[in-house]
Amino acid sequence: MSKKLAVLLSSVMFFALTTGSAFAADAVATGGWFGTEKATKYFAYFLALGLAVYGGTQGQSKAAAVALEGIARNPSAADKIQTPMILALALMESLVIFALISTFLV
Repeated sequence: MSKKLAVLLSSVMFFALTTGSAFAADAVATGGWFGTEKATKYFAYFLALGLAVYGGTQGQSKAAAVALEGIARNPSAADKIQTPMILALALMESLVIFALISTFLV
């Protein structure tokens, strides 16, 4: 199993387990939590959040690696590479934060 797949599966399992324990009070009140529409909805939300975070980190790491490689090959182009890289990293991070906020709001 590749390292990326292992990280993805472990994050999905983490969100699935923490979602179940976070709403334990509802489970006691209704007599059962798993298999309900609410459980499926929360699992889907946190799965989407996990995928968004995974994709964002992969994109950021690739962008930073390519930018640093470009700077290493041509140090005089550092100014032209650094500013767009920082802008791209900020936009990628804002998408991940948007996914986090929208998951918790829903």
